[in-house]
Amino acid sequence: MLSGQRKQAILALLASEKQVQSRDLSQRFGVSEDSVRRDLREMAAEGLLQRVHGGALPVSAALVGFETRKSVQTDSKRAIARKAVALIQPGQIVLIDGGTTSAELVPLLPAALDFTAVTHSPSVALALADHPRVEVILIGGQLYKHSVVAVGAAMLESINRINADLFFLGVTGVHPAAGFTTGNFEEATVKRALAARAAETVVMASAEKLNSASAFAIGDLSLASTLVVDTSPGEPLRQALTAHGVTLI
Repeated sequence: MLSGQRKQAILALLASEKQVQSRDLSQRFGVSEDSVRRDLREMAAEGLLQRVHGGALPVSAALVGFETRKSVQTDSKRAIARKAVALIQPGQIVLIDGGTTSAELVPLLPAALDFTAVTHSPSVALALADHPRVEVILIGGQLYKHSVVAVGAAMLESINRINADLFFLGVTGVHPAAGFTTGNFEEATVKRALAARAAETVVMASAEKLNSASAFAIGDLSLASTLVVDTSPGEPLRQALTAHGVTLI
């Protein structure tokens, strides 16, 4: 089997099984593990998969820039945001991550809902400015332009003074083995720190993020108390979520 044929077969296996192991691929194709690793390395360079120790996972499709992501799965994100809004109770302190799904959440907030929103996303803060009852706290820092959020030491220092009820966490990948992931090291650090300051963490994930992974781990599935989706995550991911005590809505 030629390298190109192996690569197509690997993509098909990733689509059906959600992960591949180098040793299994070596036996399946009758080639050395070095050949398989070379295939995986080349495919990762082309953005076709996410390499991990011993194999590979499906790559997240949610790694494009903020403006491009605005037009991806918009109906799905709106449906997820509608479910997420129902989790906010009056008087709560709510951390809101950056991202396009979070942006869909803001217009759906009831005008009578009274709570404090804390965010490191200038775009989320600006959208909340017109809400009559929401107090907005904007956390500053160095702007990470890809996601339009603040990161860095100043941002981390500020959030250490906050004890929140809820954190709406944005991710680029949700996978049974890789957990919650994102495409930037600094952003992964910020997301972990925000989750540590909230009593409950709610992950909002549209279909392209399910059963896929990005390069940087935020945490395993137990980091979240709730995962909000609008499509079935598949049985392996569903079982993994249940095992980690995550409620699926």
